[in-house]
Amino acid sequence: MTESVPALLGELADLHDAKVLAVNERHGDDHSVNLTKLRSVAKRVKSNHALAIDLWETGNTDARLLALLICKPKEFSAEELDAMLRDTRTAKVQDWLVNYVVKKSPHKETLREKWFADKDSTVASAGWALTTERVVKSPEGLDLSGLLDTVETQMKPAPERLQWAMNETLANIGIYHGDLRKRALAIGERLEVLKDYPTPPNCTSPFAPIWINEIVRRNEAAEAAKAAKASGK
Repeated sequence: MTESVPALLGELADLHDAKVLAVNERHGDDHSVNLTKLRSVAKRVKSNHALAIDLWETGNTDARLLALLICKPKEFSAEELDAMLRDTRTAKVQDWLVNYVVKKSPHKETLREKWFADKDSTVASAGWALTTERVVKSPEGLDLSGLLDTVETQMKPAPERLQWAMNETLANIGIYHGDLRKRALAIGERLEVLKDYPTPPNCTSPFAPIWINEIVRRNEAAEAAKAAKASGK
């Protein structure tokens, strides 16, 4: 089956769900297709970079999400990814662009450095998201104390999306870098960012002190269980 932009836009229109849209609009997003159904479409279409570019250029949010699932991340230039991010205003599209595409790109670090201190808070939030990945996976060369300095002075008044991204960096520094955990906890307690965020049952609060302590507890419990199994106890 030969896929085309008009045919796929028609299919996405048929999958439009007013209830899905209503829920997403409350969170600042405007995609109207159930994401499981969207992934099923992507699975059928398979990887198709040229088609992905054409879908992206429609500006339709559901089409852009589909594009991010079928594109080939390594084929984008740094300039293309930068332009795509700056043309992205909804949280879900930005999240997928960063996590599904930019993180798989050979230009990831170049873009992280470019975006991190951008004057556009939405662009900067992407830089912070990429920084969080480095905090967890490859912190060598990062000034973690300097990141905490920035969080301490800039997170509380930051726009919502940037604030969330900075908070994620704060929490992960506290989780994965024990020598800085006490300071990360203190910053979180003092700033009280997301302290009262409504959290569903069985979910971890995004409030950094709770988040840090809970994940550290789980990690320590997992390590203890692994050690006990290894020793035959």
